[in-house]
Amino acid sequence: MSVQRYFYFRFGCRHESILTNFNENYQPLADEEKIRFYRSIFYPALFVILLWLIKGVDIIFDLGLNNYGLFPLETKGLIGILTCPLLHANLAHLFANSVPLLILGTFLFYFYKDIAWKTLGLLYLTTGIWVWVFARGGAAHIGASGVIYGLVSFIFFSGIIRKEKGLMVITLLVAFLYGGLIWGIFPQLFPNQPISWESHLMGLVAGLVLAVYFRKQGPQPKPWDWGDEEEDDGSWADPQVDDHPAEQ
Repeated sequence: MSVQRYFYFRFGCRHESILTNFNENYQPLADEEKIRFYRSIFYPALFVILLWLIKGVDIIFDLGLNNYGLFPLETKGLIGILTCPLLHANLAHLFANSVPLLILGTFLFYFYKDIAWKTLGLLYLTTGIWVWVFARGGAAHIGASGVIYGLVSFIFFSGIIRKEKGLMVITLLVAFLYGGLIWGIFPQLFPNQPISWESHLMGLVAGLVLAVYFRKQGPQPKPWDWGDEEEDDGSWADPQVDDHPAEQ
């Protein structure tokens, strides 16, 4: 049942003003939130589409783009600081990263819109630089998992540091959805798999550092407003009862 029909049957035509006030007060807020959500999901979706286009072109034309991944401490690997998150080993690898990028990217742009671009850019570059410096050599590091770990870490720790109720809810949601990613920083759990645990670890640390660095920027906890205390004018005083009615 639509909102209009509900108010019609619940209150009747006598209270059409209630429906009018509802639309005037709440419809603009709903429209504003819808626009904000669309704007927040636009850039993460665009990035994911770009990743699929790159992989599609690589497969169709057999370009071997994974050779442009990040090779630690090698000059040819410096380009990988920029290209590493754009390249993926196969379609399964790309799909596994696409959904978290879309969800976490939307969270970032929705709840931290004022610092979203700065945060994403620094996560991207910082993770890549640290992987180039500290990761194992001899093979290319590819994939956007470092960025994903950075987003998880930033959103999680930002909610804790800021102590803002709404952000704390998102922190718990991220912990519920992606808390299991923590195991990806332990190479002992994947001894024979070509997993760049260094990217995971560097992304996690970068997210924590940026959460602390940007703690004074973006959304902040709102102080409780107690309102202005007014003097008692007696309007809420107990009614006075005449215990001695006039004699008849």
